[in-house]
Amino acid sequence: MPRKFTVPKIQELKDKGEKISVLTAYDFITAKLLDEVGIEMILVGDSLGMVFGGEITTLKVTFEEMLYHCKIVSKATENALVIGDMPFLTYHTTEKALENCGNLVKNAGVHAVKLEGGKWLTETIERLVEIGIPVIGHLGLTPQSINKFGSYGLRAKNEAEAQKLKEDALALQEAGVFAIVLEKIPSKLAKEVTESLKIPTIGIGAGNFCSGQVLVTQDILGLFDEFHPKFVRRYAEIGKEIKRAVSQFRNEVKTGDFPNKDESY
Repeated sequence: MPRKFTVPKIQELKDKGEKISVLTAYDFITAKLLDEVGIEMILVGDSLGMVFGGEITTLKVTFEEMLYHCKIVSKATENALVIGDMPFLTYHTTEKALENCGNLVKNAGVHAVKLEGGKWLTETIERLVEIGIPVIGHLGLTPQSINKFGSYGLRAKNEAEAQKLKEDALALQEAGVFAIVLEKIPSKLAKEVTESLKIPTIGIGAGNFCSGQVLVTQDILGLFDEFHPKFVRRYAEIGKEIKRAVSQFRNEVKTGDFPNKDESY
């Protein structure tokens, strides 16, 4: 059956003024649930290094890890457009990008790739799009540049950086990206960028003027007590419910209440 959400369909949503929902997934069950409720795009983010692997940055994620998780998520989805996030140093040259992005599309089944960076990426993006690989850009707080930034704080607060971001966004659009993630920038700037582009913008910590929004699924479900950035809205406290259920199981094993007669053969 044809997939419901494709690159042209995402542009149609933007053109109609309908907001676009995007969430992350790294495993089969999560991806299947997101797909079943109609999330338009599922991002297999390099955030898996932190959320799934316990690292303090995204920099240690390998291409092999991304390939593995993308395969699983792609297998679980029927309608959502699946985006593979390219790890650090897997797209720093055009040749490397063509090989790795092509591998992710061909062997992991993703429908698009996401690259962090501005004008310096335009030649690479043009070649990827030319051979049929859709690309999403990523500007603002780009986590793979954490060692340059020094923190995960708000980006493009000053006029010079804001102007550069605007120029980068237009350059990425010209190169052929079909959407751009805007992360942790002032909402006024995100509005200006969104209004200047024909393609959708996907915000994360960039206010409500973007064409859509992306968050990490584990964040909105309350699976982390120690990490709660301002731009995340919690829709559940599943972490607490998991602890409650596991604690009850442990106690009933200790007391002999589990398994009971009906649960035994």
